Amino acid sequence: MQTNFSLKDLNDPELQHADDILRKCVHCGFCLPTCPTYDTLGQETDTPRGRIILMKETFEGTLSLDESLPYIDRCLGCLACETSCPSGVEYRNLLGPFREKASRETTPPTKARFFRWLALGVLTHPSLFRFLSKFAFLAKVFRGILPKQMCLMLELLPKKIPRAVGLSEIYSPSGKPRARVALVAGCAQGVLEPEINISTISVLVRNGVEVLIPRNQGCCGALHWHSGDGERTRRFALQNLRAFSKGFDAVISNAAGCGSCLQEYPIILKGTKKEKVAIRFSNQVHDLSCYLEKIDFQAPPPTQKPLRIVYQDACHLRHAQGVFDAPRKILQAIKGVDLVEIEDADMCCGSAGIYNIEQPDIGDELGRRKAAKILEAKPDIVVSANIGCITQLRHHLKPSPSCPKVLHLAVALNLAYSGTLDS
Repeated sequence: MQTNFSLKDLNDPELQHADDILRKCVHCGFCLPTCPTYDTLGQETDTPRGRIILMKETFEGTLSLDESLPYIDRCLGCLACETSCPSGVEYRNLLGPFREKASRETTPPTKARFFRWLALGVLTHPSLFRFLSKFAFLAKVFRGILPKQMCLMLELLPKKIPRAVGLSEIYSPSGKPRARVALVAGCAQGVLEPEINISTISVLVRNGVEVLIPRNQGCCGALHWHSGDGERTRRFALQNLRAFSKGFDAVISNAAGCGSCLQEYPIILKGTKKEKVAIRFSNQVHDLSCYLEKIDFQAPPPTQKPLRIVYQDACHLRHAQGVFDAPRKILQAIKGVDLVEIEDADMCCGSAGIYNIEQPDIGDELGRRKAAKILEAKPDIVVSANIGCITQLRHHLKPSPSCPKVLHLAVALNLAYSGTLDS
């Protein structure tokens, strides 16, 4: 793609980096059929190719942010376009800085600002999230007069918030540890389903790995980064670089969105004194499935009866981190499991952080489509590796009479080890 930046523009490191990415795009269109918003809306401006042109013209000053931003806001950031791109366009490294630029230079409508403030302010503070969730049933009384986004936030909550589970600082196997890792504890996940962290720890310890939970870790910053709040994201990143600075063999993430953001710290901290530290840290970050495969995990005992399982790819694992085989190999290691692939498995479920709240119509359509594809496969269990996807899938599968269980990979594997996956 030809760009028209002046020499003065290219003295700006941000624009120089954008120019390098933009020039890789050859307008081939391979990204179009993989893009959820193009599949849903059918407009060129709602494709990665179209958005790249819009961002280019905005960076060059020939198009205003007000004109380009509505189309950029409709991007899920699923990064399916990167997987399908033969030219290696780093779309994420264009999208994140562009959204930060938009956040600095524009003021969203009051309603949009309120819901973004509510979502970011609550979901990333577990104590506040837990407290407010306990009183969500009171708000449901006023469902008829509440905005659509508020109603959806209430519907996505489980009927009962699980009891809080305190995590110790260290969990050790009975024998000599074969490795020592740090676990990213997460924010909303610990409120909505604390069993995920418990199962992750149990699975790692069973496989001879010592697990530490750094006490001073913070939010990974994913929701803020995707919302254009670069300043707060960098504060979170610096906090986590300090928290995970001790000598670990790996940093383990059990949420695809968090793991993806942690691996993006080099671009988030690009041009700062901590860029090199961020690069070293990001190389240490592993998704749970990848790490288990790396250490040659212990296969669970066979199930007592055959089980059909659909593995639903979280976009920020399949596309952002390039992880496809590892979770499938783990499930296939359980004798008695028939792993079933679904049509359009690489298409986003519509959760995408807080996208299903900010863009409820598109998020709902994608969620219903994904649920329909899953139900066609008639699984007993659906497994995923991201709390946002799990929440979205449960919400859209719930109306079906044949609604399957939806489990996190760590929970499914832990149940398999205990012989209760099929109970």
